[in-house]
Amino acid sequence: MSLLERQLAFVNALRAAGLTVSVAEGLDAVRAMTALDLTDREQLRAGLAASLVKRQLHRPAFDAAFEVFYPAVIGESAVPASTTVPPPRDPDAAPRGPLEDPVRDRIRADLADYLRDGGDDARLDQLAREAVAAFGSVPSGRPGAMSWSRQATLSRVSPETLMAGLLAAVLAGQERGGLAERRARTMIEGRAARFARRVEADVRRRLAEATDAESTVRRTMRPTLERVAFLGATRAELAALRREIQPLARRLAARLAQDQRRGSRGSLDFRRTIRASLSSGGVPLTTVQRPRRPAKTDLVVLCDVSDSVTSFAHFTLLLVYALREQFSRVRAFAFVDELDEVTRFFAPGGDVLDTVTRLAAEADVTALLGRTDYGAAFSLFEQRFADVVGGRTSLLVLGDARSNYGRLALPALAKLVGRAKHAYWLNPERRSMWDTGDSRASEFAAILPMVECRNLAQLGEFVRDLAS
Repeated sequence: MSLLERQLAFVNALRAAGLTVSVAEGLDAVRAMTALDLTDREQLRAGLAASLVKRQLHRPAFDAAFEVFYPAVIGESAVPASTTVPPPRDPDAAPRGPLEDPVRDRIRADLADYLRDGGDDARLDQLAREAVAAFGSVPSGRPGAMSWSRQATLSRVSPETLMAGLLAAVLAGQERGGLAERRARTMIEGRAARFARRVEADVRRRLAEATDAESTVRRTMRPTLERVAFLGATRAELAALRREIQPLARRLAARLAQDQRRGSRGSLDFRRTIRASLSSGGVPLTTVQRPRRPAKTDLVVLCDVSDSVTSFAHFTLLLVYALREQFSRVRAFAFVDELDEVTRFFAPGGDVLDTVTRLAAEADVTALLGRTDYGAAFSLFEQRFADVVGGRTSLLVLGDARSNYGRLALPALAKLVGRAKHAYWLNPERRSMWDTGDSRASEFAAILPMVECRNLAQLGEFVRDLAS
């Protein structure tokens, strides 16, 4: 692969991971490479990042792809041979246990030194390469072939088991449980996380050598935060997604304001246009439009907050309330097998995590069984809050349409949809999973449009279209 082909494949991998890279930005990156010292890897990384990355949120995905397409080392010869010679083994000694391994002991000792004292990146890279070389190989499923695994490496080295001894060494007789211990623990955990990232980078490098860079990035690189599926997000990703709600709301509000300004010109005002043309001899050099007076709609959100989709419901509610100024009024209702209005939890300026915690703890959304019951939810809403939905209302239903084989109350839902100005159903599952198992997606979709909404990017685009 030539350098140009490698760069084009790198840009395509970034686009597949969720980064928005235009043709012009790709050309800028190629031009930047002509001015960079290609033997200086960090200079190349900085130059390409300046051309291709527009948001700090996307930098981790860029760095992960860069490590595969422009690796620091290529081939096993880059892994230095161990200088530690294992002591001779007594033939009469008892067999070693599964964790008694001189190479493992040496790597763990070197890692403990790094976690305690720190060190430069070169030392950390060497330690990660040695760990992967020693413990990262796993069968690939093809006869005679091997693959590499981050999990296999970290499970053998197990940095977390070094914490107790490191804390004892760092604190050196200081009182446990205080500020000093918390600072030491945070420092050690941060260094352990850096080691895990270097192990992951080396695993990707070896996989790219064994196969190719494009397929390695496609298999191993997680999408950008905006494209992480709500239902498959890790705890750390969920926390990062919560932090992204307010910035996303600000960007959406700015885009909505721009769209409204562009669309502020209404239809042609013929009489005023003719009157204005008198000053130019009857030639209508300029036209006059009637002012457009868009009316804001009410928004009613009816969301399933059962365990299977609770994170999706929380993010949607948080984003809608962050954009509440784009609607004349917003009311929210949550259900599992009981229905409760949860508008009270979304106070202006409230803390995101506190809002989610209070909603989970205080909302009265479960009755006897605690399993999702769409039929009960729609029937209760029709009985208690029928007057909430009117001719200026947009109705938004959030859920995976999995009914636990219960009743659906489709007539009650049809009445609500018939009274609303607009009605949509957001489903966080892949479209290919609809109508599998207890999913009744097609029956609900026959009454109101159902939209796949699996990540923050899709959610943001839908809310923008809804409010515009």
